[in-house]
Amino acid sequence: MKDYLRFLRFLKPHIWIMAIAIICMFGSSSMGGVSLGVIIPIVDNILSGKAISLPGVENPPVFLVNLVDRINSIPKVALLNWLIFIIALIFLIKEIFLFFQTYFMARLGQSILRDARLAIYKKLLSLSHDFYSSIQIGELVSRVTYDVGVIVNSVTEGLTDLLFQPIQLLVYLSMVIWIKVYFSISWPLTLVTILVFPLVAFPVVQIGKKLRKISTATQESMADINSQLYETIYGIDIVKTFCAEDYKIGKFKIHNNKYYKMLIKSVKRMAVISPLGEFVGVACMAIVLWFGGKEVLSGSLSAGAFIAFLAALLSLIKPFKRLSRLYGINQQALAAITRVFSVLDREPKVQDTPGATRLSQFNDSIEVKSVNFSYDKGTPVLNDINVRLVKGKILAIVGLSGAGKSTLVGLLPRFYDPMDGEVLIDGKTIKDFTINSLREHIGIVTQETILFNDSVRNNIAFGKPDANIGDIIKAAKAANSHDFIEKMPKGYDTFIGDRGMRISGGEKQRLAIARALFKDPPILILDEATSQLDTESERLVQEAIDRLMAHRTAFVIAHRLSTVEHADNIVVLDKGRVVESGTHAELLARSGVYKRLYELQFASLR
Repeated sequence: MKDYLRFLRFLKPHIWIMAIAIICMFGSSSMGGVSLGVIIPIVDNILSGKAISLPGVENPPVFLVNLVDRINSIPKVALLNWLIFIIALIFLIKEIFLFFQTYFMARLGQSILRDARLAIYKKLLSLSHDFYSSIQIGELVSRVTYDVGVIVNSVTEGLTDLLFQPIQLLVYLSMVIWIKVYFSISWPLTLVTILVFPLVAFPVVQIGKKLRKISTATQESMADINSQLYETIYGIDIVKTFCAEDYKIGKFKIHNNKYYKMLIKSVKRMAVISPLGEFVGVACMAIVLWFGGKEVLSGSLSAGAFIAFLAALLSLIKPFKRLSRLYGINQQALAAITRVFSVLDREPKVQDTPGATRLSQFNDSIEVKSVNFSYDKGTPVLNDINVRLVKGKILAIVGLSGAGKSTLVGLLPRFYDPMDGEVLIDGKTIKDFTINSLREHIGIVTQETILFNDSVRNNIAFGKPDANIGDIIKAAKAANSHDFIEKMPKGYDTFIGDRGMRISGGEKQRLAIARALFKDPPILILDEATSQLDTESERLVQEAIDRLMAHRTAFVIAHRLSTVEHADNIVVLDKGRVVESGTHAELLARSGVYKRLYELQFASLR
């Protein structure tokens, strides 16, 4: 319940909407209570032909005596006409209040969920890379969509009932008390009512206790489904190439069936709440009817008063049932809220340090000093790394897969922080600079090109939708991209599809280079940017890379000779250590690890 109350902090900006909704709730509930009072004159005066009386009421208030006398003096037909008009008016007002109540509560719920989704999305963007390496993408998607959707039901339906049903209980309970006092409902009948009616909620609460555990399992199953779906769509080419459709269908079927079973368990328990509550309510009503009926037959109680009393009690059943069902809904929501807060409460490991200042300019050098790093505090990925790169120079990093190349360059933009040692810019640790100002000085082009389902223009000027088209075209020309962009249906306004699926691999890389050129950073990280291209695409991309690296400080991870040969310095990583460094010619002359890599990877290209 604590997490539920925490979640309701999203309610604060929209409290005025809830206030209007509550006013409408009081209005609709009050009209419902007034409609019950009309029953008495209809039954006692019009249908039975008797004058309205106040049996057993000693010294009734003057206004009540005058009201009864006036009603008794009205001809029956006229009274019937008036009552029909009054009933119609009461229900019209009630339904108007109910409409606005429903509208404003729905608006409140959707406003809260809009803000919650935005808060989760902002949190996801603020978290460090270590978070994403420890969780499935499909699970994150499930928390933003499915889990938040479950909470929508709790907020829109649950919060409505949490506010509306107590108001109804208050109104109808007031009617019961008023009828009991002014029409002398006997204490035995009143005590029976008080003792019996809470039984309506008891079985529902017992069922609701089991729903939270089931709901947690259901949400986890949905996360597995989302993960399978994402993996399949992302790797559809591999799935089809390896004829693995049946294998993937089998895995999806397992997760889908698990979700189905969990959902059916939940539905079964939710479905039993209503009929069970109905049965218990009817049983309670039968007991009250038996006691009250005897009093009417004995003449000690007015038939109209008893029917109004019975109607008020019947009206109490629905709020009791709704509040009981609310317990089950909230148990489901609490499971979802717990999962959502597991994201919202997560703090990024990489944050601005207190007193951090902006990195305004890069002047001299970048140094990696005595750095150790491990992802899981187990096997070290980097071990005592010492590297220095002077401004305007190119440092190539080579080594076998798993040597730690990408991890090393990932320390510079602070995707991760080293466990020991430090990374320095111009002699100052990068932790002294704000993360955003540090990253503003860095451009990245990776082997797996990341493009977005947006226009070419917005992909090049990423994050700057108001960028000058002339600057975008200039960057595209420098990246050898302008010609193929111009041939697209809408030129720079053409959408390239999810992950750039509508263009080739070489075109993707050139757009990524154009994006880096447009940013115009002084520091570059090129992570195997030409490793998966054909000869012609590699030539065009390499020309673009040469323009990109001109007069910039660059860290280059590469397997291709064309990139490595001309680097000012090359470091060779092996099992997280720097085992060699020097120029291309110097390293070949040493007949060490670099030469073996050269013979394996580069000699065939000669």
